[in-house]
Amino acid sequence: MNTIKGPAIFLAQFIGDKAPFNTLEGLCKWAADLGYKGVQIPTWESRLIDLKKVAESKTYADEYKGKIAEYGMEITELSTHLQGQLVALHPAYDRMFDAFAPKELHGNRQGKMEWAAEQVKLGARASGNLSLKTQATFPGALMWHTVYPWPQRPTGLVEEGFKELARLWKPILDEFDRNGVDAAFEIHAGEDVHDGVTFERFLEASNHHPRLQMLFDPSHFILQQLDYLEMIDIYHPYIKAIHVKDAEYIRSGRSGVYGGYQDWIDRPGRFRSIGDGQVDFRGIFSRLSKYGFQGWAVLEWECCIKSPEQGAREGANYISDFIIEVTDKAFDDFAGTTKDHKLIQHILGLT
Repeated sequence: MNTIKGPAIFLAQFIGDKAPFNTLEGLCKWAADLGYKGVQIPTWESRLIDLKKVAESKTYADEYKGKIAEYGMEITELSTHLQGQLVALHPAYDRMFDAFAPKELHGNRQGKMEWAAEQVKLGARASGNLSLKTQATFPGALMWHTVYPWPQRPTGLVEEGFKELARLWKPILDEFDRNGVDAAFEIHAGEDVHDGVTFERFLEASNHHPRLQMLFDPSHFILQQLDYLEMIDIYHPYIKAIHVKDAEYIRSGRSGVYGGYQDWIDRPGRFRSIGDGQVDFRGIFSRLSKYGFQGWAVLEWECCIKSPEQGAREGANYISDFIIEVTDKAFDDFAGTTKDHKLIQHILGLT
């Protein structure tokens, strides 16, 4: 068993144009004052990190890490979610994802994919220079438009899709391996890897690459009506990162899992701040502690009602309360005896 580290916070949803949210120093002090001990860094946000410099210079990486440590904080992981999304980019989504890439690549699907692959590789090298063991990312999507197919999918489409996804990621995963870093793919709707079965297919197509791992976020499984506690039982060896994010699913006679193209606040399934949704976090933290999860409990704030500031304030306390200080002794040790081989044989009827 292992005591989970935390609380930590993903900074992506909090960066803004006003202090303290417009600088790394301001965000670190703000988060530390709320009780957070770690930050997950969105690497596409140039106000928070110079990814290329951290990747290319161990000296600069140490200085960067030291700057965060001045506020009593640690880096939990680097995030390349937006860049990872573009590694496998279907033409139907090309223009919709322009905002994830530099302006000069807008409308250039192949250019975006090549740029994204290099960005995620930089993330692997930067993580290595920062002595991090895990990076959080997305795999992208070539097949998502066929998730609920009509007409039916042509025979072999899924197999070919995962083969291509694995081909695109193989050189990136090899770069992760060279730097001693795991790629934790967030299991997420909109990605080709959005549940346990698709994770297994990606893993198999990648020949069980040792760096292909999982980021577990239960909010996405509430919306899919998936048993997220059993998911931990099944996939715990692969879970290297977690997002602590709440969600709720309110059954409706007008709309279902797909949401009816409605805004988030009107959907049956919607993301909420911690404590306002239906996720059984005590069950999650119990299972993760049982299986020896060694990473951080990272708050990801996404809520259609509550403000991010209130969500962050409350989230630090909730996560601290959920974290289990695991025991190193059995509760009935007081009634135990020393090992006695003859007594054991006697009890078993062997003497």
